[in-house]
Amino acid sequence: MKKQKIPRLMSVDEVADYLGLQKQTIYNWLHQKKISGIKIGKVWRFDRKSIDNWLRKCSKMKDE
Repeated sequence: MKKQKIPRLMSVDEVADYLGLQKQTIYNWLHQKKISGIKIGKVWRFDRKSIDNWLRKCSKMKDE
């Protein structure tokens, strides 16, 4: 039986740095449901693949 690999989750700080944004922007986008994350306890975590897919989707929308 093959074990499933759990993706490494990114913190708000890491996502903000990855996107070149302020942490508050990430929190605002979460509140506005522009970006999705997973809340574990009191902290937000993000799957990098989901962030990359979201970026591609936004890029495609802009090109149309």
